[in-house]
Amino acid sequence: MMSVAENLIGIKPCAVEPFDKEWGVAVSAMTENPSPFPRVNKILANTQMTTNGEVVAERALLVTEAYQKHAGAPQVVKCAEGVSNMLRNVPIMIFPDELVVGNLGCAKKAAPVFPEFGLNWIIDEMESNLLNYSKNRTHDYFTYTEETQRGLTEIKDFWRGQCVEDVTLPLLTDEEIKGSHMGKGVFLAASYIYSGAGHLGINYEKLFTLGYGGIRKQIAEKMSVLDMSLPQDIKKKAFYEAELIVCDAATEYIMSFSRKARGMAGQEQDAVRKKELLQIADNCQWVSENPPRTFWEAIQLVHLANCMVLMESNGHSISYGRFDQYMFPFYRNDLKNGTATREFMQELIECFFIKIWDMNKVRDHVSINIFANGGIGGPCLTVGGVGKDGLDATNDVTFMAMDAHAHTRVPTPWMAVRLHNNTPWELRVKLANLIRLGTGEPKIFNDEVTIPSMLSYGRTIEECRDYQVVGCVEPDATGKEYGWHDAAYFNIAKVLELALNNGRCLECGSTCPRFEVCAGAGKQLGLQTGSLAGFKSFDEVLEAYDKQMKYWCDRMVSMLNAVDIAHQTIKPLPYLSLLIEGCIEKGLDATAGGAKYNFSGPQAVGIGTVGDGLATIKQLVFEEKKVSGEELLKAVKNNWEGYEPLYALVNSDKVRHYGNDDDYADELAKFGLDTYCKHIEKRPTAHGGVFQPGSYSVAVNVAFGGLQWASVEGRKAYEPISDCMGAVHTNAASHDVKGPSAICKSVTKLDHGRSSNGTLLNWKFAPTALSGETGRDNLISLLDTYVQRKGMHSQFTVVSRETLIDAQANPDKYRGLLVRVAGYSALFVELSKELQDDIIGRTELSFD
Repeated sequence: MMSVAENLIGIKPCAVEPFDKEWGVAVSAMTENPSPFPRVNKILANTQMTTNGEVVAERALLVTEAYQKHAGAPQVVKCAEGVSNMLRNVPIMIFPDELVVGNLGCAKKAAPVFPEFGLNWIIDEMESNLLNYSKNRTHDYFTYTEETQRGLTEIKDFWRGQCVEDVTLPLLTDEEIKGSHMGKGVFLAASYIYSGAGHLGINYEKLFTLGYGGIRKQIAEKMSVLDMSLPQDIKKKAFYEAELIVCDAATEYIMSFSRKARGMAGQEQDAVRKKELLQIADNCQWVSENPPRTFWEAIQLVHLANCMVLMESNGHSISYGRFDQYMFPFYRNDLKNGTATREFMQELIECFFIKIWDMNKVRDHVSINIFANGGIGGPCLTVGGVGKDGLDATNDVTFMAMDAHAHTRVPTPWMAVRLHNNTPWELRVKLANLIRLGTGEPKIFNDEVTIPSMLSYGRTIEECRDYQVVGCVEPDATGKEYGWHDAAYFNIAKVLELALNNGRCLECGSTCPRFEVCAGAGKQLGLQTGSLAGFKSFDEVLEAYDKQMKYWCDRMVSMLNAVDIAHQTIKPLPYLSLLIEGCIEKGLDATAGGAKYNFSGPQAVGIGTVGDGLATIKQLVFEEKKVSGEELLKAVKNNWEGYEPLYALVNSDKVRHYGNDDDYADELAKFGLDTYCKHIEKRPTAHGGVFQPGSYSVAVNVAFGGLQWASVEGRKAYEPISDCMGAVHTNAASHDVKGPSAICKSVTKLDHGRSSNGTLLNWKFAPTALSGETGRDNLISLLDTYVQRKGMHSQFTVVSRETLIDAQANPDKYRGLLVRVAGYSALFVELSKELQDDIIGRTELSFD
């Protein structure tokens, strides 16, 4: 077994827990005073364990004011002036006891508004009472004042025709609309119409080397060599002017916190807190221009720099890179110089985690019902893995970050732990014990498949080894990539439905209560590729699936490129472009291809559903001939009513199912995913890169199921389709029945590396299965096998079915219960009932 790397300076109780510290099994977040630090417990006691908040208008009004003042400026300059006016004028708040300061220009859990993407939806929800608590929004609900509603309404007309939503819609064809979230939901591509793309991490090496003062000099040097007789340099000049505007504003924003802290120190009576405030003031003053010198300065700069990314773009999944790698030099130097103790740096990390959880954003009620419990959405923090040299890079900060989650137990940041064949035993033990805690954190990523997968898309080997995870799932070259990860969700189960019914939906037509835009069973949606009632061979089924797949992938790619073009036209990101490699060098905004790498990553959903559907057809119709294709299609059209014996059969282990280490079904699931991948991979994006496929659902499998009639593998109408890379579990039965080893083998028969935008496998274990040293070591063994078999990404829910059912019935008893949804953990009682039911229905595993 590998021992810990020499980067591990030493393990000390309290600040860095012993590597084999156990917190219990399935304890989740329901513990008082989880931290050894009284300050952290005090802040936690005053922290809302909820994503409910208040909508505030200040940001929207300040940006509008700047746009009106600079109406004739180039768009990138206009955007920069909007960011500058916002950063210079939003309220500056420092809260009691905190050591890391910064927010989104509003109070804890409050959410700013981003009219650049569209105002209609939020004003409509205010007018319809859909933003407040209601049957349509039982969580993630928001209050707002009459003044806020009036202010947003007054600027609504100004943004008409100047927001991403208004520019996107005229670019779309009727077929794209019909297949999208606005029609039948073959694919959902709404996220980046109503908010920034996000899903990235800034270049921490650059920020820590240059600081904002050094970046300003870099911009000035580029401007000094422009040749204004060249048309491309005229465009670059506008970009560089925008960069200077936002760089100066960033410095001023950080200085505002310095002034605020110094002013508060002057009024503070407690000597200890006074000293802390003065140090916060000094920290902010220094990092407003200069590279950080200490651990405290560095973590403060990380937080403020990311706050400004969020304030500019409203993007999901603004992630925190390889935290243990970029923070370790400061940790080592502070210990060497006596600047800070190990205990104090642990306390800083925990304060930093809570600050991330305090931030919030507002989404429409439909998105909330689909995703649930988002907060700011996807602030992933990565630890572990190999270094740029390919050797294990575990260090003290790796363990400290994991301890920080155990000590705070807040849903954000989402944490990813990178594993590889030589991961130290101590880290694997720490990881297993943290998983067993039952908060759903952390997720694990496998360097052995992720690095080669990233390498196949043109990144350097050093960049691939240094990858971070952004958001729920996606590998990313930190600070070098504008990846448009998570660009859309694509229902491959719907494609199979169309392939079996000649391009028509199977729903019951005009009597269907769930479809607002229901074409009816007689209306054509996709290509006419034949029907299961008429197919003479299984090969014809596969051919129809392939043709329908290409048709709808073409529609989705076209729509995503249209949204991409709208972003470039309407919402350049000059502040983000300061901190993404390539933008200043090229003189080009991140949205327009300025980054070194420029991908778009839509995800396949319903892999298990397709695999089992194809297996059912192949086995029962074409091989065993137990039912005709026409009869199977009729059973599905009738939602299995009157076909109960057939329904029981397809949900039984007499039919070959994906997830049981059965090559028959597993190869068909692989075909279903590979067909999607081949019609997505390497196609050009509108911002200068290529598409890369992913295969995960987050919670969209529930939404897709709610838009889809019954299906041949044994779903009834509106049940969720299979989640991520997992097996099918219908209301009748789970289709994976042979335990975790069989699931591991089935899932790893699929080519995870081909899904280069990320894959995801959810596991759900009964707490008794992971109890004791035996349970811990069984979990470690399963993780090792998954790594060796080149599974890319896994995550775990450790809670009993009985607990979840009781929590659903008695939510007040379980306010702190965290569960793994998919890519993220969330408070179970704040999820929609449909999503709760899906989590309850996941197969509960044991090692028996």
